[in-house]
Amino acid sequence: MEVAENVTPVTQDSLRGIFVTEEQVPAEFSLTAEVHQKEYLSNGFMKAWDGGSHEVYSPIAIKQPDGTLARKLIGTYPVCTEKEALEALDAAVAAYDNGRGAWPTMGVDGRISCVERFTQKMIAQKDLVVKLIMWEIGKPYTDSVKEFDRTVEYMYATIDALKNLDRQGSRFEIEQGIVAQVRRSPLGVVLCMGPFNYPLNETFTTLIPALIMGNTILFKPPKHGTLLFYPLLEAFRDCFPEGVVNTVYGRGAAIVPALMKSGQVNVLTLIGSSKVADELKKLHPKVNRLRAILGLDAKNAAIITQHADLPLSVEETVLGALSFNGQRCTALKIIFVHRSKVDEFLERLTQAVGKLKYGMPWEKGVSLTPLPEPHKPAYLKECIDDALAHGAKVVNPGGGTALESFVYPAILYPVNDKMKLYREEQFGPLVPMVAYDDLEEPIQYIIDSTHGQQVSIFSQDAAEVASLIDPLVNQVSRVNINCQCQRGPDVFPFTGRKDSAEGTLSVVDALRSFSIRSLVAAKFNENNKQLLNQIVSEGQSNFLSTKFIF
Repeated sequence: MEVAENVTPVTQDSLRGIFVTEEQVPAEFSLTAEVHQKEYLSNGFMKAWDGGSHEVYSPIAIKQPDGTLARKLIGTYPVCTEKEALEALDAAVAAYDNGRGAWPTMGVDGRISCVERFTQKMIAQKDLVVKLIMWEIGKPYTDSVKEFDRTVEYMYATIDALKNLDRQGSRFEIEQGIVAQVRRSPLGVVLCMGPFNYPLNETFTTLIPALIMGNTILFKPPKHGTLLFYPLLEAFRDCFPEGVVNTVYGRGAAIVPALMKSGQVNVLTLIGSSKVADELKKLHPKVNRLRAILGLDAKNAAIITQHADLPLSVEETVLGALSFNGQRCTALKIIFVHRSKVDEFLERLTQAVGKLKYGMPWEKGVSLTPLPEPHKPAYLKECIDDALAHGAKVVNPGGGTALESFVYPAILYPVNDKMKLYREEQFGPLVPMVAYDDLEEPIQYIIDSTHGQQVSIFSQDAAEVASLIDPLVNQVSRVNINCQCQRGPDVFPFTGRKDSAEGTLSVVDALRSFSIRSLVAAKFNENNKQLLNQIVSEGQSNFLSTKFIF
């Protein structure tokens, strides 16, 4: 099959042209100095670190005088040990103090004030944090700005949601002769580990709700996207009581197992792989006491039916499969196309991919940028070679061409169940495509899959869409109609079935996930009425209160 003959093939020479010398980096996007972190936050203090450090090399390779490419060193951060991690754990445990600490017993209005102060201090660091997102993970500058702004919006939305939640609990209920007040209380120590692809946003969509509900925090930054949190550590220190927020740095395999084995972590929140999550949960000595809030693997499918609007389907598929180089858990990672539409869909898709701008993250309108994981290009090549060996072809000109940290997107067709790409989550710019004759084929694929996050359906036929909705809502957590898979808006629940998630996140759901309903109850008689009225009117309890937060 011949497709998109007028698309210019991408070559290694054309890829070499996107890399620049140090002097060619625009001044407004450059880091004024390397960021060498020699301290970490623990028990309310910025503790000096003179031990081993990890060098952070940007995926943005710099063209050297001899024409070679070398990843740019942008800074270092501490490689702490199990000793420092356990000291941070002790600080978090002490700050929680079995629920009697200053933070878990503080009134909701007090915790909100602390988070508001932190948010203002965070905004003051926006320029540096955004640049570090761009340089650490290669995310386009405009998307890095969006990630920062969306995170701030999420924090303010969380504050508003907590106010509403608290207002609902500010009244007493009387049932069957019992008067009670029902509110939400914290769970304890939360170990928070975020992902590299949305290092600020997805970390804070768990950390901030956990924090504002009165929990104490152990926070381990992601392997890629670590330095960007350094400008925020002093804000954490200044805005929260000692020991409430503690950072743990170092190799995950060296420090996290001891934290879990201690049995003192009450909540594990991880955005990462299901394999890692399973291993960590098994280390906890009392798993029934451990709550897990997990965002895990996904292999989201798109189903392009014979009644699909192809221009729309292609537009959404390109966005869904290749936004941030396909490095999103919500990305479309396998495309099922009705056999009658394959040729036209492939031609349109190839044309659309060929129009995507590739280059450095600061370039205006850039869509495809270098990959942060050093070993990712080799893995993607393995996937392509495996697909070719089992009968697929790279459809788009230059698809899969790689140089240093950059891999140009590859559309692979026809993909079958003998290939790695059929089941494995590639988490990169590969677009595997499968032809089908009967809708039962993609439905069965999703049923058999170990993943169950989302699916996208493309069809203009109401009966056809309905026939897909009913079986698929019981397999995945979100069915998208004529649009890509996505997380937002943040007020909608975000979760997954099977191995894709545990727990539910959204502005409101996250507050519930990091807390538990607790109530104070008494028999409804004169003595108890007087007792409760006195406690409330004199403000003697932060929990038992009718205070209304505006």
